[in-house]
Amino acid sequence: MGTTATQPSLWDRSRQAVVASIFDTAMRLFAEQGYEATTIAQIAKEAGISQRSLFRYFGTKEDIVCGEQEELGELLRATVEAQPAAATAWEALRAGFEVLMEAHGEPGKLLEITTLIFDTPPLRARYTQKRLRWQELVQPAVTARMPAGEGPLPQVRAAAVTATVFACVDAATEAWVRSGGSADLATLYDEALAAVRG
Repeated sequence: MGTTATQPSLWDRSRQAVVASIFDTAMRLFAEQGYEATTIAQIAKEAGISQRSLFRYFGTKEDIVCGEQEELGELLRATVEAQPAAATAWEALRAGFEVLMEAHGEPGKLLEITTLIFDTPPLRARYTQKRLRWQELVQPAVTARMPAGEGPLPQVRAAAVTATVFACVDAATEAWVRSGGSADLATLYDEALAAVRG
């Protein structure tokens, strides 16, 4: 029986299992001995694969933690584009970030990953780099939602809205991490955005 678009192939499932095993192993080692002290060689050995095999899945140690940011960026773009025509750019972007929070599944996993990223300078730098790429990805969809004939060029307004939303998401996320996950992330975002929009 063949696979469908909604059913991953055996190869896809095998790849996902290996990726998950490497990720879980790495996160355990990072928690036990720190990110900087953990080497790719240790991760590969603990995961039961060769370093060469590990590099087939992750190009760098940073990618083990931040690697799926590319896929999440595409998910954000697709979600913003899929929002009803009546939705404003602000509403469409908020819907996009809600989908991203759900994509991580278990809130504890999101908290673990995000805390590690925010507490580790090399990871924070990679995270920031990929978030800038996200802004580029969603820019056309946000521009398309700008009301015609208001203020400067739609691209300028879209860039300002997008940058503001990302800044509010980052501020809310950092506050959420520092609360140990006890605060509500969506509420923190709404509060940050309300402060900016007055």
